[in-house]
Amino acid sequence: MTRIIVVTSGKGGVGKTTSSASISTGLAKSGKKTVVIDFDVGLRNLDLIMGCERRVVYDFINIIQGESTVNQTLIKDKHTTNLFILPASQTKDKESLTYEGVELVFKKLLEMKFDFIICDSPAGIERGALLALYFADEAIITTNPEISSVRDSDRILGIISSKSKRAKDQRTPVKEHLLLTRYSPEKVSSGDMLSMKDILEILRIPLIGVIPEDSSILKSSNQGFPIILNKTSNAAKAYSDVVKRLLGQKTPLRFITEKKNFFQRLFGR
Repeated sequence: MTRIIVVTSGKGGVGKTTSSASISTGLAKSGKKTVVIDFDVGLRNLDLIMGCERRVVYDFINIIQGESTVNQTLIKDKHTTNLFILPASQTKDKESLTYEGVELVFKKLLEMKFDFIICDSPAGIERGALLALYFADEAIITTNPEISSVRDSDRILGIISSKSKRAKDQRTPVKEHLLLTRYSPEKVSSGDMLSMKDILEILRIPLIGVIPEDSSILKSSNQGFPIILNKTSNAAKAYSDVVKRLLGQKTPLRFITEKKNFFQRLFGR
């Protein structure tokens, strides 16, 4: 059965597109037929991170407006078998996204028997974000360890619980996961960042993963490949753990404790 997962947040710049790209890549590498959809009409970035921007001919809105088919529009990923990208439009207005149009696209994708449909949501509560979460079975709430990001994520949780199709149809609620990004135990220790425990106490949803601060994320994005493909990166290892948890494997959290130097260990600090 296809799992539709939206990667969302209330605040911009928290790593949703990076997470969507890496999670979808990891699922495909695990043998799951996966499509990742960019819902950010007018400001698309997913194609850049996936390294397929020059291969975009048609987009999401072209399908909705009857100008292309799903098969014509899907881009086969050049890095990973079983992975397809559905890009957003850079030129159309956000109002071009309609419930009926998005539902039609999902119906076609379900007929193609994808194991996972990953929806890369724009930030906030504008039309693209609401449509991305409306059809979701699960939501990955992406949050930085700062109070404004956590507060906005709490707002998104309220919208998911009241405005998703599952809520409207009075079905089992959307399954919620917390993804904590750009986490630095050293900054937590110095008081410059909220701790994982603090965030969990505020949001009270299950933790799917903690992605550490990692300078290689920006480098990989600029080079057009998801960070999960960088085998030496700690962020890649953390995203691989997230994928394993989504697939039902029990995997301990990593990169959540401060690495102490010799003198800290010696004096017990």
